[in-house]
Amino acid sequence: MPPEHITPVALTIAGSDSGGGAGIQTDLKTFAAHKVYGTTAITCVTAQNPDTVIGVEAISPEMVVRQINAVCDGFDIAAAKTGMLYSADIIYAVADAVRRRQIRQLVVDPVMVATSGATLLQDDAIATLQEALLPRALLVTPNIPEAEILWGQPIRSAEEQQDAAEGIAMRFGIACVVKGGHMTEDEGSAPQQRPHIVNVLYAGGQLHSFQHDRVAGGDTHGTGCTFAAAVTASLAKELPLERAVEAAGAFVGRAIAHALDTGKHRPLGLFHHTSA
Repeated sequence: MPPEHITPVALTIAGSDSGGGAGIQTDLKTFAAHKVYGTTAITCVTAQNPDTVIGVEAISPEMVVRQINAVCDGFDIAAAKTGMLYSADIIYAVADAVRRRQIRQLVVDPVMVATSGATLLQDDAIATLQEALLPRALLVTPNIPEAEILWGQPIRSAEEQQDAAEGIAMRFGIACVVKGGHMTEDEGSAPQQRPHIVNVLYAGGQLHSFQHDRVAGGDTHGTGCTFAAAVTASLAKELPLERAVEAAGAFVGRAIAHALDTGKHRPLGLFHHTSA
């Protein structure tokens, strides 16, 4: 752990969510809940709420890099994460900035499609993400649909989830956690959600499985951002990767259980107690 009087600093390189439920807004709330000082480099501005994405406007790659440089000039970045990067040009610029600024602990949340179905990563940017950014990461945190894209095969069983985590990790020379929130099981005529969420991590040549109860309650908009930000915050506090991943899954569950009633939506309650 850093000295008690030093607050660790984390950086999120991601899009802005005007509804406050995902993106940099959720990242900053999650950092704060973990007592980590959050900084940002905004890649896109979105007009959205938990129901829909109305519009997306990208920030120029040059301005994204200026934000990263300004933050790195002013702070000692202990860990960083990426979220919505949107275009190949932004990904190339971010990857180069991560290399030049020697950001050691990078968590990549491969944001591709919003819960509402809106595209958050252009088709030609998927290959760039894999070629330019993932090899510079410490960890990538795909959900099941994202892992299917990165792995190139369907994931329908626990064994396939484990194979995907190992395959993605080995392909890019990094650690990979395949989150299990989208995993279903066939019961009768329609697939049903499993009662437990199992996140599978492959790191350092070993598989680790972390089981969490599926929590009913609030909206799940922003859970992917929250998970990656929680891992990043724990890494900034020098927790081991395995413990950071396990704690992040528990943190997301508590955030759903402590959802905030805003009248129309029940966004994640991110200021519940965390021991991480």
